Amino acid sequence: MKWVTRKNIRVNRVATAWLIRRFIDPEAEFIFVAPDQVAEVQTQQGARGFDAPAATYPHKDAQGRCSFEALVDEYCADDPVLKQIGQTVRGADFPEAIDLTKESAGIRAISQGFPLVARDDAETVKKAAFLYDALHAALNPKPMRIQLSKDDPAGD
Repeated sequence: MKWVTRKNIRVNRVATAWLIRRFIDPEAEFIFVAPDQVAEVQTQQGARGFDAPAATYPHKDAQGRCSFEALVDEYCADDPVLKQIGQTVRGADFPEAIDLTKESAGIRAISQGFPLVARDDAETVKKAAFLYDALHAALNPKPMRIQLSKDDPAGD
């Protein structure tokens, strides 16, 4: 399936792309566009939008959730580790919630460096997967083996 979000990804968009690829849609194709193009791409290409104006999963929904949390609630509601990561992502993404979890400030700081170590948004998604895989493992009392796709650089 195609997924669309705003370009120049950081905290929530990177985490949400990781969530989608690892737990919802392993073959996800991500499209990164200007914020005002997300709704158009959603309509014209049948993509599912996230973390953008008029997206299926907006930056902040009516319940105060970031798109990561909304997707967890829809697809992985029984996974307490993903719910905890969702709180971390919300805290990192929304400045007023930075103290929500002890990990939020660190995720926010690390995310500011993504454009400095990646050529584009697609490379950011690939490189940042390691960060979220590690966070998932650290928070999980029974770590699972992550199934890596053949395109995943961590699988090399």
